[in-house]
Amino acid sequence: MGSLQQNRSGEMEVFVRVVELGGFSPAARAANMTPSAVSKLIARLEARLSARLLNRSTRQLQLTPEGCTFYERATRILADIADAERAAGSGEQAVGRVRLNTSASYFNHILAPVLPEFLALHSGVTLDIVQTDAVVDLLAERTDVAVRAGPLKSSSLVARKLGETAQMIAAAPNYLERYGEPRTIADLEQHNRLGVGYARAVDGWPLRDKGKTIVVPVTGRVQASDGEGLRRLALSGVGLARLAAFTVRDDIIAGRLVPVLAHLDAGEKELFHAVYVGQGGPLPSRVRALLDFLAERGRLQ
Repeated sequence: MGSLQQNRSGEMEVFVRVVELGGFSPAARAANMTPSAVSKLIARLEARLSARLLNRSTRQLQLTPEGCTFYERATRILADIADAERAAGSGEQAVGRVRLNTSASYFNHILAPVLPEFLALHSGVTLDIVQTDAVVDLLAERTDVAVRAGPLKSSSLVARKLGETAQMIAAAPNYLERYGEPRTIADLEQHNRLGVGYARAVDGWPLRDKGKTIVVPVTGRVQASDGEGLRRLALSGVGLARLAAFTVRDDIIAGRLVPVLAHLDAGEKELFHAVYVGQGGPLPSRVRALLDFLAERGRLQ
């Protein structure tokens, strides 16, 4: 039984190397095997599972849907094995690299100020932080944890809520001096409404007027790829921007930005979650350490 389990973990490791290195030959070099031996191993694995894991062509390998599922589970199992071995020698101390995907806004305003605490608590953990507002495929991007804003679609992702934030329209004082402050929805037609270059749950600015919610289209001359870029444009006096309240709180207190049309706010809240791949099973201690820290110190206030 022990030999069987060892063989299975060995097969998983070779399969994961094939996927991550993009072929039999590089995986064979990494595993000190021949390409033909790797090819036969994958064929035996597929025969045992009664499922094709890889579509082969002369130029590339592509995961099948069954291959994607097996790759996801295999990487988790191998990570758990490595984590168990490290824990045995380190007293359950979190050790290893964690890849985190988050928006620049969340990183700058929430995470960065408390990050030294995490690094001090977990000296064995190395963080690889990628900042983007685009929704990424955690599996394809080799991401352990992602912080996402907005409603979550049904998927294999497990989520831990980090709080919610209001949205507000704001502008720099010098912009309002030049173009005037809008008082009604109709006034927005005369203003540069800054937009974002990625899909959102609501394509526009929802405002409440005369008991009805009206979604105002964003038709400005400039778009930004993330919320923090949008904030910088607003601070520079380029136009009006609709931003998460936690990102502009200090700017409004300091007078760098001014809330606009607050009396027409539709009361929409945007949820934030830390998500990871899995179905609630055991997690590597390095990933669990980051998730626990985000749930405690990375919450939106």
